[in-house]
Amino acid sequence: MKTCKEVHRMVIEGQDRSLSFFERMAIRVHLMMCGACRRFEAQMDFLRQAVRRFPGD
Repeated sequence: MKTCKEVHRMVIEGQDRSLSFFERMAIRVHLMMCGACRRFEAQMDFLRQAVRRFPGD
């Protein structure tokens, strides 16, 4: 199983590139067992959506 640090890195990388099937599955397995990482992923999703809505210069 991946560590929280590894999952955090993959969640962030997943915002910039497509993750492989095995990376996505590793994240899913970890998230099933780790509430802190589920919250982290939700926060990253929230931030990504907020940045997309922010008007550009």
